[in-house]
Amino acid sequence: MGPHPAVAAIRLAVRRVLHDVLVTHSASSSCSPSAASPPSTRSAPAPRGSAPRDDAPLVLAACSGGADSMALASALAFEAPRAGLRAGGVTVDHGLQQGSDARAAEVADRMRALGLAPVEAIAVSVGRGGGPEAAARDARYAALDAAAERHGATAVLLGHTRDDQAETVLLGLARGSGTRSLSGMAWVSGADGRYRRPFLQLDRHTVREACLAQSLPVWDDPHNVDPSYTRSRVRHEALPILEKALGKGVVEALARTAQLSRDDADALDAWAARAEADVMTTAPAAAGGVQAVHLDTVGLHGLPTAVRRRVLRRAAIAAGAPAGSLFARHIEEVDRLITGWRGQRAINLPGRVEVRREGGRLVIRQG
Repeated sequence: MGPHPAVAAIRLAVRRVLHDVLVTHSASSSCSPSAASPPSTRSAPAPRGSAPRDDAPLVLAACSGGADSMALASALAFEAPRAGLRAGGVTVDHGLQQGSDARAAEVADRMRALGLAPVEAIAVSVGRGGGPEAAARDARYAALDAAAERHGATAVLLGHTRDDQAETVLLGLARGSGTRSLSGMAWVSGADGRYRRPFLQLDRHTVREACLAQSLPVWDDPHNVDPSYTRSRVRHEALPILEKALGKGVVEALARTAQLSRDDADALDAWAARAEADVMTTAPAAAGGVQAVHLDTVGLHGLPTAVRRRVLRRAAIAAGAPAGSLFARHIEEVDRLITGWRGQRAINLPGRVEVRREGGRLVIRQG
């Protein structure tokens, strides 16, 4: 008799991601200088079903102790050895609740009991920049990046589900964000494709059912039902109202919107990168080390709006504007220096970046 259907679903999702990790790792290894060594001296995956070699690629599961991440950790512990990979785990203690250190230690023990090694519990200090949710996310990813570097991990798996994706798209819609924001979370992200999200096509009910079927202990974070957090309100108020008004299938439709938006955004970003080479030049740094970016206004004017604004955003970031503080309204103001030029004054952007039109050029520099 095979595993419970929910267990089979999470294992299959992880198995597919691990296959991609192996393919990527093999390709990068073949391009490295060590790939020129004789075949007998190269590292090879262990035969399927046997214990992985000590030098096999390491994959980490990011685990909070919730149902999504516990299901992820259990599936990774089952599938990784069968793929000839080592599997470990990381849990992050944000220090935002009383007893969080003890809870992190408990989650680490649960991952060890599943057979994951190495396992690490990391305490972080959460700042205040961008709001509590953004600050906690930044601290968490910084800790995961550091853990991956420390252990030499090839990939870090995250337990985001289709429901999480739908919430992300809805938040983007509420903010009036562009196509890139509406594309939600990527299957693969981070430096060198470090982060992988196997569960983006699985719903939250499936992963929770997998935990129940395996008798995995699960911790439900009270922050997930705290209405002071925007995502919590989306999860427990906005989405249920939408499903009541529009019928079932809203979550699936939002997740599908994310994928369609991502395809469009990728194509437009590629177009913008090509256009940028034709219209942008970087002036040598002047006294004080300030570097200016020059853009040809005629070339920009001939581009479609979506492409032109992407070029403007990329140029502003190149000049020193922080990407996280650069919003659509900023780029729209800069765009009017191209499409509605009437001798306007310079525009100030976040990061002390100034945008000024000088004849047929747009000059962007940090003041």
